[in-house]
Amino acid sequence: LALYFHSGEREEKCIIEDIPSDILVMGNYKVQRWDTHKQDFLESAPGLGMFVTVTSPSADVLLSKLYGPQGTFSFTSELSGEHIICLQSNSTRFVAFAGSKLRIHLDIRVGEHFLDESVVQAKDKVNEVNIRLEHIIEQIHHVTKEQNYEREREEKFRKTSEETNSNILWWAIVQTLILISVGIWQIKSLRDFFISKKLV
Repeated sequence: LALYFHSGEREEKCIIEDIPSDILVMGNYKVQRWDTHKQDFLESAPGLGMFVTVTSPSADVLLSKLYGPQGTFSFTSELSGEHIICLQSNSTRFVAFAGSKLRIHLDIRVGEHFLDESVVQAKDKVNEVNIRLEHIIEQIHHVTKEQNYEREREEKFRKTSEETNSNILWWAIVQTLILISVGIWQIKSLRDFFISKKLV
């Protein structure tokens, strides 16, 4: 997931990521500040910090840390489900003057383990192959966890659908019985009315 969004200073922005359990999540971000003279965003935002908070589906805080204007954060999910990732700039200016517009670039990668550049350029080819193989195995484990999580979600959705269909069926049967009962009651009432008026 790579995106950018605009925010005011000290304004909190959150995104929701649906993540399987026991998965490494890495996020890279960069903050740019709006320059009123150039009418454009500056390449960086010196003096600004970014407070990153990550909350699990059970409302546990997995990460709460202050970073610089550009940085990388990471956490490991404990439960499957929707994780809330919030970013808030930490302006040193007074609230009344902290109204600059910010552009925040955010790149979130789920389940990826990055190879060290020194490993990529390693002279020892056997070690390089071993490390690349371990990296591929980690990626396979990640794909397996993703598949298991999607299978769990599909099974939960199927059970919910079956319960809903069952409820609809019973409701239709109850409605039919009510309509038949009302119809019989109306016929009996009309018959009694005609008999009382000696029309039959």
